[in-house]
Formats: sequence, structure tokens, C-alpha cells
Amino acid sequence: MKKLFATLLVALMVLSTAALAADYTIKLGHSDTVQNLLHVSLENFAAYVSEQSEGRVEVDLYAAESLGSNAEMSEMLMMGTLDAMMLPQGQEAVYAPKLNILGMPFLFSNYYEVYAVLDSEVGASLVEDLANYNMIQIAYWENGLRQVTNNVRPIENPSDLQGLKIRTPEDAVTLAIFNTLGASPSPLAFSELYLALQQGTFDGQENPVSNIHANNFQDVQRYLSFTNHKYECKNMVFSLTSWNRYPEDVQQLLIDAAKIYGQEHRDAIRNSADQMTAELEAAGMQVNYPDTTAFQEATASVYDDFYAANDWAEETVAQIRAIIETVE
Repeated sequence: MKKLFATLLVALMVLSTAALAADYTIKLGHSDTVQNLLHVSLENFAAYVSEQSEGRVEVDLYAAESLGSNAEMSEMLMMGTLDAMMLPQGQEAVYAPKLNILGMPFLFSNYYEVYAVLDSEVGASLVEDLANYNMIQIAYWENGLRQVTNNVRPIENPSDLQGLKIRTPEDAVTLAIFNTLGASPSPLAFSELYLALQQGTFDGQENPVSNIHANNFQDVQRYLSFTNHKYECKNMVFSLTSWNRYPEDVQQLLIDAAKIYGQEHRDAIRNSADQMTAELEAAGMQVNYPDTTAFQEATASVYDDFYAANDWAEETVAQIRAIIETVE
């Protein structure tokens, strides 16, 4: 009798576990730490998807490049071995080259201009080429307007960047900007950056304030210069191999949730910038706000070269600037 009862108990436990199992488990990777505002919004996104689907859809998050670098994870998307990732603009532009236009130097002066463009038909058109690589973007999320940190001197003029070894992401436009300004830029995986700065492999790097703060770069960098030299987004992208397995209602839930928490992430980045800057300054960073007029003049050739290499680029920049003019 005891043996029969034990067998029935085990069977009930198995059935109970099966009943609780999700119909769809989404594996989503990204390169930021769990302290980063992006990860916080992703946790909220995952909780919302689980709740709204009544447990049918679960999102498992893999932070800090635990599945590989951004380049490696994007290859996994293309091959269909990873469901989704937060794909940074520079790496995404490998597959959707028009996205590079968002990173042109000093194109945007504030976040509201950025949002107006990203949420327009122009913004949607920039990522259409992803389909050629078995990918689909379901929402623009945030990375931010980018600033320069270094250990040598405050960046007040373009000449202050002369010869500085600057880490950049794998992004052709960023490399072009810093080469034009006389720096010595090189790409490096983000997960390796703190140690590289600590060891002096690089004099500095460029990132939004939220990334500088979340990764404690104040411990290994002395100067923070608010150059706003370019913008970068970081977007929720799925492998079409996975996406096409989901029924319509699940796809719509994911799209809705990605937009809701993408907006939450935007708001968090924008609203926390002053507080994060104050905390970086309190921790010992010297903060300055250079006049960027000379920087803009010095990087004009980046536009010329980009237009020469891409026959669609000048018209697209004109469309973006027309949208920006409507922002009050």
C-alpha cells in the first residue's frame, strides 16, 4: 500500500510540474551587468510576459555576456540557436547598415529628438534588412547619448583627444569619429573593458552615463567629459527561427511588452542621468561640459565619407533632420 501511495505521489508531482511548465521559454542574452538599468527593465519585461500569459511564456535572462560577446550572440540569433538578445546599435548595423545613421556625430542634441526619429516610419525602415539575416527587431530600447572618460585630461577641445587610446564598441561610425578627432580608437568586448582600463591598456572609453555608473568606471577613470558626440540604441531582436514558432497572440504580447518596458528603460536613462553624474562626481570623477562647436566642425568629414559610401545616406539624414525640427 505504501509503495502504491509513493508511486501515485511521484506521478502527481510529475503531472503538477508538467502543468506548471511554460509553453514557450525564451532565452534572452545581453552584455550589461545585472545592476544596469537595462537589466532592471528586462526583469520587469519578463515578469509582465509571464503574468499576462498566465505562465505560458517565460523569459530567461542571461546578463553580462554570459552567453558570449554581442558579436557571438548575434551570430547565434542568425543561426537560430539563441531566441533573443539586446543588440547594440553598432553590432546590429552589421546586419542592418542603415542603422549606422543614428550614430552620426552630433546628429541629436537631446533624447526627445531621438525618440521622435526612432518611433517614426524612418526609424522602422532602418532595421528592415535584419530579415535577410534571420532576425526581427520588435522594439527600440535605449543605450544613450555617449560621453568620454579618460585618465589623462579633461576633454575641452578636439586637440585634447590627440593620441589618446580610446576603447570603442565594434562600430564603424564610432571608430571614424575618434580617428577624425585624432584619437587612437580600438574595439574591445564590453565585459573586458573594466580590467583593460584598470591595467592601462586604454587611456579612456566612451559610453552613456548609465553604463559608466553601472560598471563603476569611476574607480578606474579620472575625467568625465559630456561630449554627447553620438547616440546609440540597444534593441530587442529575436531570431526569426524562434519568432515564427510563436502563435500570433504570443508575438503580440511580446511586442506590447517590449514597447512598454522599452519606454520604461528610456525614462529611467533620461531621468537618472543627473543623479548618476552627481554620484560619479562624489566618487572622485572630474566632470566637464565642453562647447562642442569645434568637435562638430572637426567631424564634418565623417558625414562626407558616409554619404560617399552610401547612396541612401544623405536623403535619410535630411529626413531625420526634418523630424528633429518638429520637436519642441
